[in-house]
Amino acid sequence: MQDHKQEMAGTIPQLHSLPVGEKPSSPPSTPTIDEDAELKTSATETTNLLEQHHEKFKNKYTEDGYILESKDEMDSEALHSAYQPDTQNGGVRKQRSQSQLSLLEEEMDQYNTKRKESPLVNFKMTERTKNYLVLTKIAILFAAFITIIVFFSINEEVEGHHDVLAVSESLPYFYEFTDLHESTDPILKFNIHGPLDKEFESNSIYNLNFTLFISNWSGTQIPVKTMSLPLREAEPDTNTEEWIEYTSRIDLPQVSDPNSTYGMLFETSVPDLVTFNFDYNTQPKSSELDVLIGLIILVLVYVLIGFELVHRTVAAMLGAFAVLAVMSAFNERPTLEGVMAMIDYETLALLWGMMTIVGIFSETGFFEWCALQSYKIAKGKVWTLITLLCVFAGVVSAFLDNVTTILLLTPVTISLCEVLHLDPRHVLIAEVIFSNIGGTATAVGDPPNVIIISNSDIQDAGITFTKFTLHMAIGIVFCMIAGYFLLRVLYRNKKLRLQDTPEITALKQEIEVWRRSAVSIMVVSREESTVKALLMQKVHQLETALHNLEYEEKEAEENTDGWVEIFNAMKSKYQIRDKTLLIKCGCVLTVTILMFFASSFLKNISLNIGWIAVIASLVLLIIADVEDFESIMHRVEWATLLFFAALFILMEGLTELGLIDFIGNLVAELIKDVDEQHRLTVAIVLILWVSALASSFIDNIPFTTAMVPIIISLSENEELDLPLEPLVWSLAFGACLGGNGTLIGASANVVCAGLAQQHGYPFTFIAFTMVGFPMMLGTTFVAMIYLLICHSALEWNS
Repeated sequence: MQDHKQEMAGTIPQLHSLPVGEKPSSPPSTPTIDEDAELKTSATETTNLLEQHHEKFKNKYTEDGYILESKDEMDSEALHSAYQPDTQNGGVRKQRSQSQLSLLEEEMDQYNTKRKESPLVNFKMTERTKNYLVLTKIAILFAAFITIIVFFSINEEVEGHHDVLAVSESLPYFYEFTDLHESTDPILKFNIHGPLDKEFESNSIYNLNFTLFISNWSGTQIPVKTMSLPLREAEPDTNTEEWIEYTSRIDLPQVSDPNSTYGMLFETSVPDLVTFNFDYNTQPKSSELDVLIGLIILVLVYVLIGFELVHRTVAAMLGAFAVLAVMSAFNERPTLEGVMAMIDYETLALLWGMMTIVGIFSETGFFEWCALQSYKIAKGKVWTLITLLCVFAGVVSAFLDNVTTILLLTPVTISLCEVLHLDPRHVLIAEVIFSNIGGTATAVGDPPNVIIISNSDIQDAGITFTKFTLHMAIGIVFCMIAGYFLLRVLYRNKKLRLQDTPEITALKQEIEVWRRSAVSIMVVSREESTVKALLMQKVHQLETALHNLEYEEKEAEENTDGWVEIFNAMKSKYQIRDKTLLIKCGCVLTVTILMFFASSFLKNISLNIGWIAVIASLVLLIIADVEDFESIMHRVEWATLLFFAALFILMEGLTELGLIDFIGNLVAELIKDVDEQHRLTVAIVLILWVSALASSFIDNIPFTTAMVPIIISLSENEELDLPLEPLVWSLAFGACLGGNGTLIGASANVVCAGLAQQHGYPFTFIAFTMVGFPMMLGTTFVAMIYLLICHSALEWNS
């Protein structure tokens, strides 16, 4: 019996536990066991050994995997489950069983990762408290959503009172409100859409005047309020695309006569007919707080996304429904067709088309082959690879839309990181940041630039594609250089390599499977005891192999001279799998990119980039003869597409509530209050930083759309005497660079996060913001210095 025990002790190695999260620093001295080694003990001897083990560790394991050795320790653990006292100061003494080593390390790795990314670093709670908080969160969100649905449902869909009116100097028009006397709402909101001047408060000899009247039972008309809007020119413009919309509210006076009616008299000083659109509706008194309510909704959406209380798509959908509910409470509930019109289908079509192309492209093995070639160029050096990827992303994004660039580069980057055992999340965050920076350089690199350069007033001012690129590209070069050094500073303490290689991760998972199988066996018979002992032996064997593998990986990390051997070893694994499909995909993708460029310059091509992407994806589906269509569709990030749709509705609703216009008008008022000598400097700084900060927290597309008329009106104001060009450059720098501030600041960020999550490497809102926001501040500061030197000091203006 004693001989058998000694033989078993030599068969099952005794492992020495390592500090949590550390790799072994010396070669393991534990013996190895052959894969098919048998346990040379009888069933009786095995049962006695197990009984001794259970007698020694007969108390229960704690939640975190420790074994308590006495009842006092168990009582202490129950009272202090969220606090682990120091064993040297009389705390609870605990020890690990060897079969839990792999599980402990895996759990601690996950815990440390979450701990670093969590804003509540030092906060610990019991499992019961966590369950209570989860239930509380669900109850609050459910109650809030029910309230939203109630407000959304109480009012009917409003198509509004829309009329087309025409007046001239000799032909005024009196518009009678037939339903205002029946309304209990005290505010009249109206919109005038016509050939108005962008500067509503400017003085002009050609104006559109309108006065609100109350007509009593005797026919007497009592004026309530008179307003005036400057017209664009003496000869009215019939091109509706150039029309400007003006929105205002008037408090309706209370009248006691039920027969009283309201009307509005329109007059103008223009001899010819002036045509414009007029619509109105009544609103409650609370509608005056629409900007504040919109800001609160935006903040709450960011809280849901930032603290990951719900998925970002769910948060955006809740925010969109909240905005629609507020609009419904203000008697502005849009129809279902109106809600669908808020969505930018061109962006969704671009994303779906390119995701489909990339999904088919990934079947060729091209991305893995590119990753291997990048490894060869970098010769195994991590920062050389990151530099190459960031520069490549920035340069390509300058000539190709950065969303498309990220769709193409993300699979390559993830494959490359998996080959080199790097953490793809850190590399992807750096890559998308430099993609946004590089996209700022040209007029087609980022959506805000496309909005700016496509405006007819900006084009009439002589700002062409070439001039835009010249002024922006020089500044972006400085921004990329400064951003690269700032990235090195931000990443100086980050572990860019994965804590575990795929082999180690797989081995730990296998250990956990064997361990759980051993624990799940209830020992009743001798046969069960034998099986359990064999399973425990297998666990010890795998832990020994894990110890050996960790040591070998550490030695390989410290020795980068053997990259050639690693490259040759992986060369046979990462090859092109389908050359015919690769040729088809390459031809379609090349033509698609050329069409993207051509659509920006050739006016006779009536296809936007969304249509081009959809057509290209359908062509590839045909010529590639895809049979398993469902597998391709599984690679499309539907959650990302739905997030964008909800985000478009949210931002359009905030625009309807006046939040976007409020920010723009506030900037204009601040610029007007500055002395003439410093007005240009203040205008550059204000527009740049307000655009950057606003674009970090709201989508930069609606913000840019609202700001373009404001900067044009500032430049056309003769009292301010501001050149248009530096205002355009400031808006472009701020809106594009500001997209790096947060995860939802730019479309490319969301696309990258969705693809990373699909590949099993999700990064959180906080993780992105911790890198992106400092990068946004640094690059925006460099852009400010560049603009002030060139346009405020050197006066590089046309």
